[in-house]
Amino acid sequence: MKPIDQRESGFFRRTSDTPSESRSLASRLLSKVSALRAEGMPAAELVRFVELAREDLESYDGDWTRPGFQALLVHRFGTWRMSIRTRMLRVPFSICSRALFTAVRNFYGIELPFTAQIGRRVIFEHQHGIVVHGSSVIGDDCIIRQGVTLGIRRMDRLTEAPVLGRGVNVGAGAKILGRVFIGDHADIGANAVVLEDVPARTLAIGIPARLVSRTPTKTPRRERSARVTELPGAPRSTPANANAVDANLCDGTNGAPPASAKANRTSTNGAASTRAGNAASRAN
Repeated sequence: MKPIDQRESGFFRRTSDTPSESRSLASRLLSKVSALRAEGMPAAELVRFVELAREDLESYDGDWTRPGFQALLVHRFGTWRMSIRTRMLRVPFSICSRALFTAVRNFYGIELPFTAQIGRRVIFEHQHGIVVHGSSVIGDDCIIRQGVTLGIRRMDRLTEAPVLGRGVNVGAGAKILGRVFIGDHADIGANAVVLEDVPARTLAIGIPARLVSRTPTKTPRRERSARVTELPGAPRSTPANANAVDANLCDGTNGAPPASAKANRTSTNGAASTRAGNAASRAN
């Protein structure tokens, strides 16, 4: 019997000139992770969870103590643990996720269930009074402030929650109720109650919210000048006789009265003194 060739038995790696077999270890690992991510494996989802958490931390200027970042971290952890398909393996992570969710809700006042779809770089500016429905959708780069509610409008439609586009700026105390679509880069004013769709790049204010155009309107010059008020410490406005003073300065008189005015004043003073002397002589 012939001895087993070591090259054929697999003790030595076969060399090949094809690009697929000569790839580096790092590229092969990246391709394996991408394949696992496409299949929804827990390991790939864990890598994605770490990437999102790092990006969220950069959005909060590296301050991990911010309540909004901690709420997002708990939300992303709860989303990741659902990628574990085996229920017995998922139970410990589920207990931890629910405990962290309860702590964030009761301590920070941010109710953010894991079923809500949260985009990237979302910022919860301040804590307390933030309620997000489990069917809500928040796009990338949105800003949510304190007292904001994204919830349902009717009790017979429990799954109709708001959908926010990218870059939506929601003011403090705003309420967005029902299946409302907020366009990209729209602004929701403070304490507004939004019940209808808001187009992109539009401002919504009031109760119920009304749409306001953000394009500046031009006003006539006279109206703008009439509305200008003098601020403390600011130079006063030009007096009404400024033109006459400028004319005297241009004449070389430096604001002094002309010679005719001086003569008139001298004659007036002489007449007044004469009348006073006559009155004194009569009295004697």
